Amino acid sequence: MDISQTIAGMKNQPGFTENVGMILVHNGVVRSWSRADHSPVAALEVIADQDKIELIRREFLDWEGIFDIKIEAFSGRFQPGDDLLFIVVAGDIRENVKPALAGLIDRIKTEGVRKIELPIDL
Repeated sequence: MDISQTIAGMKNQPGFTENVGMILVHNGVVRSWSRADHSPVAALEVIADQDKIELIRREFLDWEGIFDIKIEAFSGRFQPGDDLLFIVVAGDIRENVKPALAGLIDRIKTEGVRKIELPIDL
């Protein structure tokens, strides 16, 4: 996802200027260590359930003040530093947009994505 291009596209949508006062972006990347125990990670296998992610996106579009949401979630094998998940949320005020982004991240990571950490062979 090209963040600048995605935001520019949102700004061109009818109703943008009347409904948007904040855009938040999440760019999830592969860590070089395991969340569980900080052991080194060589790679990460990811399976993104695109249908489930779209259902979650649609649910959050109904939240108060949310104008639009764009999500790109990748599947495959990734190295530390690689992009995994982009989320862009546009809405009216921070009290609506911040919780929407936080909720999207949590729901997508728990319901829409499976990950397997591949340890470094010593």
